[in-house]
Amino acid sequence: MNVVVTIQHPGHVHFFRPIVAELTASEHDVRVFCRENASAVALLDRYDMPYEKLADSSESVGSLARTQLTYEARLFRRARRFDPDVMTAIGGVAVSHVAKLVDAESVVFYDTEHASLIRHLAFPFADTVCTPDSFDASVLGTHRRYPGYHELAYLHPERFTPDDSVLEAVGASRDDRIAVVRLGDWSASHDVGESGFGDPHEVIERLEATGAEVLLTAEGAVPPALADREFDLPPERFHDLLALADCYVGEGATTAAEAAVLGTPAVYVNSLSLGYLDELASYDLVVSCNGPNRQRRAIRSGVEILEAGEDVDWDRRRARVLERTVDVTDFAVAQITRAGG
Repeated sequence: MNVVVTIQHPGHVHFFRPIVAELTASEHDVRVFCRENASAVALLDRYDMPYEKLADSSESVGSLARTQLTYEARLFRRARRFDPDVMTAIGGVAVSHVAKLVDAESVVFYDTEHASLIRHLAFPFADTVCTPDSFDASVLGTHRRYPGYHELAYLHPERFTPDDSVLEAVGASRDDRIAVVRLGDWSASHDVGESGFGDPHEVIERLEATGAEVLLTAEGAVPPALADREFDLPPERFHDLLALADCYVGEGATTAAEAAVLGTPAVYVNSLSLGYLDELASYDLVVSCNGPNRQRRAIRSGVEILEAGEDVDWDRRRARVLERTVDVTDFAVAQITRAGG
């Protein structure tokens, strides 16, 4: 088959990396296209995944439509020359539109219910939409559910083993209690008007009061007063750190799910709720703090997790998740192959 993959976010690079590797190993011709996103492009380069950038990033919600039109026009021209059998993406607005024009099948993966703009622009045109079982929104057309989460495409134990040398890289040791804190940047279309922490300084101070070392990361700029907690680590090593941390507290939903499937308890602090995090909460691996008192609840939950230490068998909770889910790379490759068959 000829397969087109599109990338808009660093999480998409992680998701599609093993999928592209499996397809390529089976002698399918895969072309990767992306939009400008500094973190995503850095990951593509570090993973040595050949790609072509088709459009710059949008500087505002108002410029998003212009950027999207440019991106789709250029993707159409590349696809017309390449003649793909299948086009696939997360979200899949451009893919679902362009595939119709070049007589390809589109396979869209998605897990974010509240991103209604993307769902309304992509789903009606997609040939197949694949979501986790926990996805709680309507899908028009062919809808294939699976027991799992996007993060199990690249963090399933068959795909990932953490490297504990990462602790030395961030100046920590096995004896340290580590809390990873992540701040969002709130620039995505579905994040407009939403929020997470009220005061990240308070969160970090309260977590540090337990004796934990707080390691801070952010999608955007770190507040200057917190810059001394920021760690410097190549992006492809972040999951090693997350797997070895004692707790994650942050505004990022993807990172919360990554932590949970790695067996690291996660506290998700965001006014938006998500089906897959609610499901992971049922395994007692995620605490979702979405209401008006979310910071207070997040602090309480983070402190309780850190103070519990080894009294809780987080690995057993993770094992329960893995018993009831699938290797999502296997599922995704099967759907793409089926579409192209």
